[in-house]
Amino acid sequence: MNETINIIKDHRSIRSFLDKDLEDSVIDEILRAAQAMPNSINAQQSSVIVIRDKEKKAKIAQLAGGQKWVEDAPVFLLFILDFYKTSLAAEKNGLTQVIHESVEGTMAGTFDAGLSMGAAIIAAESMGLGIVPIGGIRKNPGELIKLLNLPSYTYPAVGLAVGYPKDRSHKKPRLPFSTFRHDEAYHKEGMKEAIDRYDMEMEEYLKEVGREQEGNWSKYTSGIYQNVYFPDVYPTMKDQKFLNNK
Repeated sequence: MNETINIIKDHRSIRSFLDKDLEDSVIDEILRAAQAMPNSINAQQSSVIVIRDKEKKAKIAQLAGGQKWVEDAPVFLLFILDFYKTSLAAEKNGLTQVIHESVEGTMAGTFDAGLSMGAAIIAAESMGLGIVPIGGIRKNPGELIKLLNLPSYTYPAVGLAVGYPKDRSHKKPRLPFSTFRHDEAYHKEGMKEAIDRYDMEMEEYLKEVGREQEGNWSKYTSGIYQNVYFPDVYPTMKDQKFLNNK
């Protein structure tokens, strides 16, 4: 396999960073890779906010549920759904934008932001940097929106802590490949047995990293998915004009 594929397959989340700054040119390279990703109708409805300010990172870490690595990383990247830009394009042409009110708009914007972050991850790791994605930025989205002055038609999708890794961390095993690749149609057969095997593998991994209390994959995941764990997303999306009613 080529080196790019090897880097992608060797991914692991890093939550411990060296006290070493990132040059702006490095951040630009990461973000130019992110911007180069495909997006729906070339509308480019995603943007990234680069956050270096220590007080701001500390606040975001607290809003995300006490994730200290957000504060410790020299740079925090916030990927946002950005239909503000497209709304200006509509105004310029005397039209009224509607897509941001729809589930389709939310899906397109979220997926495009995800594509951008995927490229950012690969670019960062190819330069020897460590990253960890932060979905917890949606825990208190209203306060984050105020903190970063996000206008209507924008919404924080996910964050990415970036820095030089203090250690390599452990590589978390994935579900069997057979649960990911499906040929011609979705195949349910063998899924339960594959999950059983993976649960046993995860139990060993969790013991190794000192997180036995999580049990295994199915126990941990189903425990969290008993609830909508970030309930403020829906009302704050509506506040930002993402009505999701079309």
